[in-house]
Amino acid sequence: MESATAWLLTDDLHVQHGQADPFAAAIRATRMPMVVTDPRRPGNPIIFANDAFLRMSGYSRSETNGASCQFLQGPDTDPESSRKISEALASGTDVAVDILNYRKDGTPFWNAVYISPVPNAQGEVQYYFASQIDATERKKHELDAASLQSNLERLVSIRTEELEVALAESKNLAAEFEQRVKVRTIELESALSISNLLVHEVDHRVKNNLQMIGAMLMLQSMSIPDEKIKNTLQEMLERVEAMGLVHKRLYQSDNIMDFDLGEFTREIATNLVGASGRNDIELNVTAESVKIKADDAASVALVINETITNALKHAFPAGQAGDIRVSVRPTAAACEIAIEDNGVGMGGSKAHGTGFGHTLIETLIKQLRASIEWIPASPGTCVRIMLPIT
Repeated sequence: MESATAWLLTDDLHVQHGQADPFAAAIRATRMPMVVTDPRRPGNPIIFANDAFLRMSGYSRSETNGASCQFLQGPDTDPESSRKISEALASGTDVAVDILNYRKDGTPFWNAVYISPVPNAQGEVQYYFASQIDATERKKHELDAASLQSNLERLVSIRTEELEVALAESKNLAAEFEQRVKVRTIELESALSISNLLVHEVDHRVKNNLQMIGAMLMLQSMSIPDEKIKNTLQEMLERVEAMGLVHKRLYQSDNIMDFDLGEFTREIATNLVGASGRNDIELNVTAESVKIKADDAASVALVINETITNALKHAFPAGQAGDIRVSVRPTAAACEIAIEDNGVGMGGSKAHGTGFGHTLIETLIKQLRASIEWIPASPGTCVRIMLPIT
């Protein structure tokens, strides 16, 4: 039997402690494939292969002993991997490499090889000891992950080009861009579910792309004399910036599943009031930490952006100072978001209007399965949003 003869063959390893050395016994008995070669003989042949190696390779002991380890190589073996092994053997140094080998029946497999020299007391290499592991499954996962990342990069590149082309189109830019962002968000969310390892990379790329889109929107608005179109592009820029802020926070977060709405609301409210240039408007934010699903973050961000922007535009006519108060707090089964101002109030019509911003808010509220109220205050207006979080 192969295992019986293995006990005899390691007698050829004349190490310091002789034939009864436990090192030799361990080589025979271990389940890890191992071989020992003798560099003092021509071609550095195998002088011992344990049973685990024979099972892995499919070769018999008589076929293995006296052969060079290169007999496992085949047509698709990477020459660079083979060269690394040859250089290590020539210099008498350790080497670890993944190399494509072939079993006796021609089946390819990935072999994780670690080769180490065994010197004598004078420092002369007596043997080379090579432990081996069938790494086929690991390499398959690595190759699958590399392919997934390549496909994702290709998708990002394609979508980015599409968005850049869309920016140069007609007055329907706003509606078309909103749709493309929605499609892109859906695609990215679907891609994120494939592998958590790629989530942060995707959010980082989206953030950069949205920054590029925002810059192009700003440049485009500078070249358009029509004030109405300029205002539309500015509104689109604010929405892009809101979504960019969401992806920035997702990229920086350690938790890829949840999104801290409290801290985000504080940041976006501060940014909007600061960007408005209204030094006569005082902002007060009371935001508790509330975790929502990361998938809902972009939609909630757009609702908050639209609501605060609406207050900045309509609550305080030029020359009228005032306050905007924003709060975020958890309730029993929901998150309450309130945006309140002490401005001119709703008057005879709804403060939230009937334009694109209102349509966007109502659509997103339905998508989030949330509710929204526009409540007259004394003075001003209070917008209360109840967002389910369970």
